[in-house]
Amino acid sequence: MLGGSRLRQARERLGLTFRDVERASYLLAGQRGLPDFIVHISRLADIENRGVVPSLHKLYSLAVIYHLNPLEVCQWYDVPLDEHFADSGKLTAPNTHLAAPPSSLSLPLRFDPGFNPSRTEYLTRMVERWGHLEGTMLGEQPRYHYGYIGLEDHRMDPLLRPGSLVLVDPARQQVRNSGWNNEYERPIYFVEVRSGYRCAWCMQMDHELILQPHPLSSCAPEMLEWPGEAEVVGQVVGVVMRLIEF
Repeated sequence: MLGGSRLRQARERLGLTFRDVERASYLLAGQRGLPDFIVHISRLADIENRGVVPSLHKLYSLAVIYHLNPLEVCQWYDVPLDEHFADSGKLTAPNTHLAAPPSSLSLPLRFDPGFNPSRTEYLTRMVERWGHLEGTMLGEQPRYHYGYIGLEDHRMDPLLRPGSLVLVDPARQQVRNSGWNNEYERPIYFVEVRSGYRCAWCMQMDHELILQPHPLSSCAPEMLEWPGEAEVVGQVVGVVMRLIEF
């Protein structure tokens, strides 16, 4: 009922009648070419007075007509869309895949006066206040992608354990065959193949891409036709990794 009550308040603040909302929804449905956006008077009455939850398309229509943020309207119905990234990070999957980026980023706004960046610190205690940087500020095409290492993917274990979340830079798609001093400096690439995704060291030889697993893993190297059978999504430039099993 809380969501319907807030939608009614938003409508009344704008001075809109049920008929006005229905007429506006017809215009939106015509623009979008989809009748699902239409909000009939009877349905609007049910939403406002009987606790009926609007469908996805009708929720969008009401948000547009009332000039509301659809994410906020979803929160009125206890659907925390802005928390999807944090919630999905707690739910595992067997296969390696790309993940949707967060809609907002948390960052420290004020540190404790005793914070010294040159020392190893317990960051949770040293940050006095956290804030949110909205994802929309980063542009419609964020620079980085997020990849998830599946629980059954042991190619880079123990360097990248299964269940790790990796930050992928799509601007770094050129495979480097040399130029590093140790395994920690060697580039790791996120690669799309016909059956899904791989995360591994790579070697490019003519028209072949060799996916090389960590020598301590039990996985064998893969030789794929390039670019026919494999596409480099980008280089892994960051990682969040658990040190214990899920």
